[in-house]
Amino acid sequence: MDFGMEAMLETYLYETNSLLDSLDELLVNDEKIGDFSSDDVNEIFRTMHTIKGSSAMMEFNSLATIAHHIEDLFFYIRDKGIESLDPEHKKELFNLMFRSGDYLRSEVQKVENGAPLSEDIDSFANEINEFLKKISSDSNASSEDPTGGEDGSAAGVSQVPEDPDAACFIHIFLDEGLGMENLHAFMIINTLQEYEFAFRYYPEDIESNENTSAQIVENGFYLAFDSQDTAARAEELVKSQGHVRSYEIEDNPGKKSTASKVSPEPSEAVTPKAPVKNFDAAEQKGTASAAPAGGAAAKSHAPVKQNLISVNVLKLDSILDLVGELVITESMVTSSPELNLLPKESYDNFMKSARQLHKLTDDLQDIAMSLRMVPISGVFQKMNRIVRDMKQKLDKDVRLIVEGENTEMDKNIVDSIQDPIMHIVRNSMDHGIEETEEERIRAGKDPQGEIILSATHTSSEVVISVTDDGYGMDPAKLLAKAADKGLLTKPASEYTDKEALNLIMLPGFSTNSTVTEFSGRGVGMDVVKKNIEAVGGTFALDSVLGSGTTVTMRIPLTLAIMDGMKVTVGQSIFTVPIANIRQSFKITASEVIYDDYGNEMVERMDSFYPILRLHRFYNLETEVTNLEDGILLWVEANECSYCIFVDCLIGEQQVVVKPLPIYLSSFELKNYGINGCTILGDGSISIILDVLGVYNAAIDEK
Repeated sequence: MDFGMEAMLETYLYETNSLLDSLDELLVNDEKIGDFSSDDVNEIFRTMHTIKGSSAMMEFNSLATIAHHIEDLFFYIRDKGIESLDPEHKKELFNLMFRSGDYLRSEVQKVENGAPLSEDIDSFANEINEFLKKISSDSNASSEDPTGGEDGSAAGVSQVPEDPDAACFIHIFLDEGLGMENLHAFMIINTLQEYEFAFRYYPEDIESNENTSAQIVENGFYLAFDSQDTAARAEELVKSQGHVRSYEIEDNPGKKSTASKVSPEPSEAVTPKAPVKNFDAAEQKGTASAAPAGGAAAKSHAPVKQNLISVNVLKLDSILDLVGELVITESMVTSSPELNLLPKESYDNFMKSARQLHKLTDDLQDIAMSLRMVPISGVFQKMNRIVRDMKQKLDKDVRLIVEGENTEMDKNIVDSIQDPIMHIVRNSMDHGIEETEEERIRAGKDPQGEIILSATHTSSEVVISVTDDGYGMDPAKLLAKAADKGLLTKPASEYTDKEALNLIMLPGFSTNSTVTEFSGRGVGMDVVKKNIEAVGGTFALDSVLGSGTTVTMRIPLTLAIMDGMKVTVGQSIFTVPIANIRQSFKITASEVIYDDYGNEMVERMDSFYPILRLHRFYNLETEVTNLEDGILLWVEANECSYCIFVDCLIGEQQVVVKPLPIYLSSFELKNYGINGCTILGDGSISIILDVLGVYNAAIDEK
């Protein structure tokens, strides 16, 4: 595949996935109220019209064909009005559209994975057509007996319409046995009207009179044009329309006849020569479409300027990397020891310029980071579909409440947390919410279960929580289950309720006694926890028996750049994330207390916190071994809070997070609280500490 085709494919995948996401969201919202609005009917029609055209252009026939059938279905619904469907038909329509969206998405995934597309699409296409026949009742009865095998052009004995202003006509015949010919004819007419061609059509009541179907089967239908040039340009668009069996351009009687018959290729998924255009220009939400290749009349209003472009995420990664290198280089230049050799006046001038450079670098860095920020709404809205499907399969009445969906995060992180959030929501639906309404009523709860999915910003992280009002978890039962599986590491009596709840995050642990489609295999929460921690996040669980469960995830806004406090231990420099630091202070020997095991602790705000000597933990040589000579950093992450003893503080600095070299991966340094590294202004390397990882590693050593 050449670069041009690859770029087209990327654009196609991006736009089609966006359209399918929007379709999913629209269907979920409409199903909650049990009806489609007329605007939503138009929106679905436009969506399918766009997918059909772009898929046909890319020669993805299965996608184009199914989208075409759905487009036909919603053209009928749009024409007749959604109110013409009874409640049972609407319920069937919702289910059909969810399956159609899933089918189209599965085909798109095949394109993404380079797998062959489905060839056997007749059964699903027939399902759509059967539903269309059902809701149109006997409107297609007149098409059951089309002129037996006779070519439409044989009906040429019919008279052309009386239209003295017409210079010529395009006489069109549709595929045999099509059904609802008047509506298919009007779809072609409407497409030409979108491009603002000046023409008239016959029969004139084609869109409102079902009886014209028989006339179209017998004699076709006519488009009247006042000039040969307009007709020639319209012909380009007629060629690309679906279900056109043949057409001919005929002069108006009284002029010299130059009829020429043309039979286009079968056009179930024909590539349009004109770009795809939204159906209702007044409601158009995307960018303006171009005129057809033949050149339609120019629009009267000024062209809309495009303000949005799609950019490959790899380019954004490269920009952020370059900005990171720029930050490091700027720091190297401004802290160069050679600057001390400059005369005072020259030094002052240099530092003035350096401050301006630093401001510009900061602004550039903020913009580069903001380019990667995307709202989490895309992930949250997909959970609506998860809840909707599970409601039907589990027969549970549950509502999903979404809060803070406009919260923005780094795109890479948003992509990484989608699966963990989905797994938690599925767990809440499957065995968090009570099985029956009667069970909830007996517990004094609303018969309808509730799951709240929320996101909020702090200074440097996003807090995502999933809360249900279901059973809650019993620590005693969790301990018994873990004991049966041999997962306990100490006597059950020594476990706190919090520790008992955290047992569900052990590999192989499941609270379900039976394996279901959604859970019970003992694979999941441990993986969820690892995935959250892999993006620098923390994972916490809180549950009240009989009231429900809350899962809280704290995730950094971005993985690329962070604010850190540089500290020294001997000859080594470490960086501690500012977000984890509560306080720094010095103490005297009298303030140190010891627990029953001889571990050092210090009191802060009426609570006692353990002291971790970083030089002992990493076996580093240092002259600062007395607590009075060094400094303590009171740090906090997730549920743990403790103090780190270091030699001294260097200062706060925004650092670029660099991953550790691949050849160090065999040492599993992340298990020892090392989260990465950064390059300082003098070119030296500073290790970035994972506060939670250091704490867990220290506990494991003991």
